[in-house]
Amino acid sequence: MAEGRKVLAENRKARHDYFIEETYEAGISLSGTEVKSVRSGKVNIRDSYAMVENGEVILYNMHISPYEKGNIFN
Repeated sequence: MAEGRKVLAENRKARHDYFIEETYEAGISLSGTEVKSVRSGKVNIRDSYAMVENGEVILYNMHISPYEKGNIFN
């Protein structure tokens, strides 16, 4: 991982339940208050999974809680 960056979400239970042969580091495109909510730890990836479709990796079943202080202007 690049210096100065930190992991914002990790599924630790997956490492307990499964044998992980390879890992990949990836970014995700977020907009608006999703970024603030993820930075405050309001993200759940426990039941999520990724699939490659048309050359892109799509993440399914990830939940980002609404940002409590968010409105239409931020």
